Amino acid sequence: MEENRTNESRRAPRRRVPALAVGVTALALLVAGCGGGGNGGGGGGATPADTLVVAGQTGDYIRNFNPYSPTLIEGPGTIFESLFYFNVASGAEPVPVLGTEYAWNEDGTELSITLREGATWSDGEAFDAEDVKFTFDMIASDAVPNTVGFHGTTEVVDPTHVVVTFEGPSYMEGPQLLGKTWIVPEHIWSGIEDPNTDTIAEPVGTGPYTLGDFKGQAFTLDANPDYWGGEPELAHVQYRALAGNQATTDALAAGQIDVYSGPVPDIANVEQDYPGYSAITVPMNQMVLDTCANADLGCTGPQTDPAVRQALYYAMDRTQLNQLAFQNTASAMSPGFALPERDAAYVSDALENETVPMEPDLARVDEILTDAGYAREGDGVYARDGEPLALTVTVVTGWTDYITALETLREQLLPAGIELTVAQVSWNEMSDARSRGDFELVIDSLYPGPAPDPFYIYSYFFGTENTAEVGERADTNYSRYSNAEVDAAVAALTQLNPEDTAARMPHYDAIQQRIEQDMPYIPILTGGTTTEFHAAKFDGWPSQEDLYAFPAVWSRPDQSQMYMNLTPTGE
Repeated sequence: MEENRTNESRRAPRRRVPALAVGVTALALLVAGCGGGGNGGGGGGATPADTLVVAGQTGDYIRNFNPYSPTLIEGPGTIFESLFYFNVASGAEPVPVLGTEYAWNEDGTELSITLREGATWSDGEAFDAEDVKFTFDMIASDAVPNTVGFHGTTEVVDPTHVVVTFEGPSYMEGPQLLGKTWIVPEHIWSGIEDPNTDTIAEPVGTGPYTLGDFKGQAFTLDANPDYWGGEPELAHVQYRALAGNQATTDALAAGQIDVYSGPVPDIANVEQDYPGYSAITVPMNQMVLDTCANADLGCTGPQTDPAVRQALYYAMDRTQLNQLAFQNTASAMSPGFALPERDAAYVSDALENETVPMEPDLARVDEILTDAGYAREGDGVYARDGEPLALTVTVVTGWTDYITALETLREQLLPAGIELTVAQVSWNEMSDARSRGDFELVIDSLYPGPAPDPFYIYSYFFGTENTAEVGERADTNYSRYSNAEVDAAVAALTQLNPEDTAARMPHYDAIQQRIEQDMPYIPILTGGTTTEFHAAKFDGWPSQEDLYAFPAVWSRPDQSQMYMNLTPTGE
């Protein structure tokens, strides 16, 4: 399912998620799939008209709402808020949240922020600038994952104004601080021993929702009657845990859930197959094979050889993968990891392939492996120094689209002379192994960051400062990739005004050419994230004409923007 694949993961568990890098880090849970009572669309017990039932993660919930923990289950956007909301899908102007205005000085070394008056924490305490300073200082001290390397100094001017000072120009840290930093209450969090790992069972936030009933199979968020923006019309959001994509599809067909971000059979005909429901597909998260690539940091296995990674890249039949696994909802991605449409201005002309090859090139595979010292054995499998080219790829149990993709890829690799074994594990097992570097290959997606700019992909997933030796936990750079040229280009981009495309482009060229050659994450396709939603029960869903948020329930804080925009129809 789409469960945290995205690592918003800290990336929320499915694909994806989050967390900011800070959130990124905390993204660890993108979603998995839920089930439960629903209202309409088929049989099953009806849920109240004011309750949105969300397909949540695979497996029972562990009660943790710490927005900076790698095992959080929910909270960023709904319970804990950022200062602004940056829409990565549309690139619209940032929306004020706990902040109302911000401005850089002329050289990008000072960020002045005006804060909202009248906001309160859900325990009744007033929100003010001291909470913002406390949160920023917590990140700067590396007490929680600091994936953009923020070490600025925050000064409180008065209760509604703070100024953040940096040692040098730091434009690219702005969206992360402003849009993916979850502000926490100083009066509570100052007493937390380890804000990175301690669980938060009773979260206190400023957001539109507060925690209601909690059970291992489901929990509910209730509208905050004292929310500074007014009590949401959507009174309750219930997350339900299911056992994978199939269980979620069954619950959707039975009308037991109202929204699900993930694949269903016959995805092009949701309105016909699920009466009362509709769907929207948005390309965003780039599907990859994570590789533990860096032998110098302790990675072992054939995938530590760049030639093997390149061979896998050219052996894929992506047209077939898209058809069989993703129902043609995916699209070509760039091996330089800039989104071909959204980031068109930044796709490097110097790339060998502007977008990934859709058809396999077995002659190229043979050339690459032969040049690297491999030779086919009698069984047709390449080997070097007596070791066959055999790899294990890990996938989360229940992620049926990814499982189908890997079984298809396994068959595709046989004529290419590469053996692939598919290992299904729980989300927790996969997340833990990937973080510690205990894997050869993992299928997942890279999430895009706090603003519509490829810089964040490079900083999170390719930056040396976000990785660690095998056995230690990497924040977001799971491949253990480390390249001085890439690090220097990322550092240079941090200091450039994002509006100066001409000055930035040489650094994007350098990054993209290098990672296309090294390929620590093997590109598959850009995932088309499809969200199925109960259109008859709620009005206000995002549409292609009004993409006010990236419509994925596991993407934070986008999910909160959706919830606050929904109005129950009473049906």
